[in-house]
Amino acid sequence: MLLPEEFIAYTRRTMGDERFTRYQESFGEEPPVSIRLNPRKTEGMTVAGGEPVSWCRDGYYLPRRPQFTMDPLLHAGCYYVQEAASMFLDEVLRQHLPSHPLMALDLCAAPGGKSTLLRAVLPDDCVLYSNEPVRQRASILLENTMKWGYSNHIVTNAYPRDYRASKLRFDVILCDVPCSGEGMFRRDEATISEWSPQHVERCWQLQRDIVTDAWACLNDGGLLIYSTCTFNTKENEENVRWFCETFDDARLLTVDTKPEWHITGSLLKGFDAPVYRFIPGITRSEGLFMSAIRKGGTSVSSRQKGSTKGLRVLTADYGHPATDVQVELNYAQALAYLRGEALQLPADTPRGMVVVTFMGHPLGTAKNIGSRTNNQYPKEWRIKTTHIPTDYEAILRHTEQNTD
Repeated sequence: MLLPEEFIAYTRRTMGDERFTRYQESFGEEPPVSIRLNPRKTEGMTVAGGEPVSWCRDGYYLPRRPQFTMDPLLHAGCYYVQEAASMFLDEVLRQHLPSHPLMALDLCAAPGGKSTLLRAVLPDDCVLYSNEPVRQRASILLENTMKWGYSNHIVTNAYPRDYRASKLRFDVILCDVPCSGEGMFRRDEATISEWSPQHVERCWQLQRDIVTDAWACLNDGGLLIYSTCTFNTKENEENVRWFCETFDDARLLTVDTKPEWHITGSLLKGFDAPVYRFIPGITRSEGLFMSAIRKGGTSVSSRQKGSTKGLRVLTADYGHPATDVQVELNYAQALAYLRGEALQLPADTPRGMVVVTFMGHPLGTAKNIGSRTNNQYPKEWRIKTTHIPTDYEAILRHTEQNTD
């Protein structure tokens, strides 16, 4: 894989020869594959051949990459396919989450990996806003959050400045900001062709604008988590230093880690504050940078007035009907349903709307009208591939598994 010469030059200077050599060697290695379980939907289930991700209670490495698209349990929201480094958010939240947050915001949330993690960790009565400025990406975010299946989760399509103008105030804000994507070079070659020094310059300036708006939305005592999937110090340490110098009430927090996790600290000379960098070849993950910042004191403020007016709130009428009628599908039927095909339900199935399930987990709805069954699975969510495997490759196993 051919990396840009300018990237090689400054990344070697930033990492040092030994780290950069390990990073280069990682391109010849198989990238790790990891998933994060939905704790509400996977009780009593195990991950086939899974090995725990040390910094995330629900994270697991898989021995190889399966055909995730062909697993109905993925579509049912039982797990999320996520890079292990991104799951470090779980450790940060469990160590530094305010005592009882009432409002939380994921400001740059698509496709939804960190949002679904955040929603699983937050108290049930905490309201989480997950936002994505790009409309098409916001639709993907909505799909993933709906499949995750938690209440008090609102998806919006707005800009950070719109949130600042809304006067809504939050106790936790995640800024997983748009970046130059250097940490994804090994996994996604397209990010290499999009990289340039000019792109890095645009990114670090945009990131400061985003965090400035976010900081205005954060309650006193609140927690802001800043993350990128890139390596350079301009978008990482230099930005974090700028935040601390610009916001008088900003205080960087230390996250307790273990040496065997091989997380790298600050690589900016003269800046030894607590920040956390994941480097392929050193940590078992793709690239990530994360820092945690407290605003002012240690206790959060009470919920303040604000309005979603000016924020485009996304909703979709894909909820399950108020019925106890469920029809269990086998593997072939579940795939047919997810492809939008017609179903042949048992003759004794009551007419009307029914919930179809796989291994007991709801996939969606169908309307039984007697002579036929109308598939109600949303068109934009349907599996497009024509390849249909004959056998089910179980990623999650249950003691009562039935996939005939």
